[in-house]
Amino acid sequence: MGRTFASMYQYDTLSQATTGLKSRGYTQDFNLHENCLVCNAQKYHPEDFTITEVHRFEGLSDPGDSSVLYAIEGKDGTKGLLVAAYGYASERMTDAMVRKLHIDAH
Repeated sequence: MGRTFASMYQYDTLSQATTGLKSRGYTQDFNLHENCLVCNAQKYHPEDFTITEVHRFEGLSDPGDSSVLYAIEGKDGTKGLLVAAYGYASERMTDAMVRKLHIDAH
């Protein structure tokens, strides 16, 4: 079951959350890089975006299937989504990105 932080919206599945957020204007796709997010060839460093919602989903049969959906708004007004496996590649990210995404870097 999905858990929501800093949001009045709750979703049971990643698919429901993605659909719901897209209907609320989060239509772009962000990709996670070592020190920034990238969307449409534009780089967003930690100071360039705000995470407006976080939804976590746990795999039903395999805890390794857990994922996190971030609703993100860039300072330039770009709104989109980032999907990451829980704890994904935090060892390869800068400390600033780890802190921004609240990922456990262990």
